[in-house]
Amino acid sequence: MNTILSFGEILIRQQSLGSHFFESPNNLLRIYPGGAEANVAASLAQMGNKVEYVSAFPQNSLSQEIVQKLNGLAVDTHKIIWSGDRLGSYILLSANGLSSGEVIYDRKYSSFSQLSKEDFPFDSLLEDVIWLHWSALTPALNQDMADLMEVLLRKASEKGIQISVDLNYRSKLWQYGKAPISVMPDLVKYCDVIMGNIWASNKMLGTAIDEQLNRNSSKETYFEFAKQNAQEIRSLFPRVKVIANTFRFMDRPSHNLFYGTLHTETENVISEVYETEEVIDRIGSGDAFMAGLIHALSHQWDAQKVVDTATGAGYQKLFVEGDFGNGKF
Repeated sequence: MNTILSFGEILIRQQSLGSHFFESPNNLLRIYPGGAEANVAASLAQMGNKVEYVSAFPQNSLSQEIVQKLNGLAVDTHKIIWSGDRLGSYILLSANGLSSGEVIYDRKYSSFSQLSKEDFPFDSLLEDVIWLHWSALTPALNQDMADLMEVLLRKASEKGIQISVDLNYRSKLWQYGKAPISVMPDLVKYCDVIMGNIWASNKMLGTAIDEQLNRNSSKETYFEFAKQNAQEIRSLFPRVKVIANTFRFMDRPSHNLFYGTLHTETENVISEVYETEEVIDRIGSGDAFMAGLIHALSHQWDAQKVVDTATGAGYQKLFVEGDFGNGKF
C-alpha cells in the first residue's frame, strides 16, 4: 500500500477528573498521548491505511511507551527523530473538555520545537511517501519550525506528493511575533487538500468572514457561505483541489452538533447533521474528521461519500476516551 506520512509534535495530555484541575478527587489526573498529527495517524492506521508518523522524541522510557502504543495501533514509527530532552504537553483544565475546555500549553523547548531545517533529514523522511499531512500547529511554535515546514513542503511538492493541511488555529501558540496570516499563506500554497472551517480560514489565509454568522445560523446559510469561502481559497491557492469544513457547536457540556462540507472545482456537498447529548471526549474529533477525509480521498470515493466518511469519523470520536480515535466512521 502507498504510505501516508503525518508530521507534527507528539504531546502528553494531562486532564482534570473534575470541573477544576486542583479539585479532582485526591488531585488525580488522567494522562494520554496525543497531538493533532499523531491523532490523525492513529485513526488512519485503524482504518487500514499504511501510515507513518514522525515527531521528535527524547530518549527515555515514556517516549518508548508512547511509541509502543502507536505501534500497537499499526502506526509505523521507524522514521521518528530521537533528539532533545523533553516531550511537549498540554493541560486540560476540565474533564474531557466538557465544561470550559480551557487548555494550557507547555511546548517550549520540547524535542520537537527544537528541530531546525539545518539538520533535518528531509529526503529520508519523504522516502516512499505519497501523501504528507501536517497542521498549522507546527509553524505556530516558532520561526524555525515555520522555516522547516516551508522546506519540507517544497521538497514534498517537488516529489509529486499529495499534501494536506489542517488549519488548526490556537491563538495561545502564536506567541513569537508572527501572526498566522503572515506565515500560513506561504505554506498553504503547496497544499492539495485543506481542512478547517470558515473562521480559521479567515484568521490564517485572509478570506472573508460574515460576522453575522452565529450558533443560530442555519445549516443552509453556512453551506452557502462555505461555497463562497471555497471559491475564494481556490482563487488564492490554485493548487488546492479539495476544501473541507467542520461545523461544530455545543450548547451544554455533554452536547455536540456536528456536520461537514466538502468543496471541489465541480462539486459542493454537505453531510447530515450528527447530534448527541452523550459526549465522552470531544478532544480529537477534528483530527478524526481529517483522518476520514484523507482515507476517503485516497480511495478516490465520490464527494458525498468523502464528506460522510469524514464527518462520521469525527462524530464517532466523541465517544472515545483520550486523544486517539478508533478508526470508525
